[in-house]
Amino acid sequence: MIMRVVLDTNTLVSAVISAVGPPRRLLDGARAQAIDLYSSPILLGELLDVLSRDKFASRLALAGLRPRRVVAEIRRIAHVVVPGAVQPIIAADPDDDHVLACAVRGQVDLIVSGDRHLLDLGGEFAGIRILTAVEAMTIIDDRGASLGL
Repeated sequence: MIMRVVLDTNTLVSAVISAVGPPRRLLDGARAQAIDLYSSPILLGELLDVLSRDKFASRLALAGLRPRRVVAEIRRIAHVVVPGAVQPIIAADPDDDHVLACAVRGQVDLIVSGDRHLLDLGGEFAGIRILTAVEAMTIIDDRGASLGL
């Protein structure tokens, strides 16, 4: 069974700007259809905003990438869901509520994030595990090295 995963914006940014490491392995797994990636219009918009910031746009340009093209690729490989009402859960960073809403709507297995607000929820929300990229790769690898990640 293929795992269903939401990669938070910080994880996707890491995956895009670094050619190696767990975030990149997760993105490559989604590209290879070894995991099912889920996102939402709001999360894709946030990704475009972050990748368009000077510090990331210049790094992408050096690699011959443009923020809009990167987001278009993520949109192409992800299952894009439109969550219903977003419940306020994380008062310190309401943007993180959209990650939770996307995960619930997509009925995913894992939320992968480096965001302390999400990780501080105690490792799960609504029965969905919240893990770092390293932890997620350990679980995915344990489920079967045949995933090719």
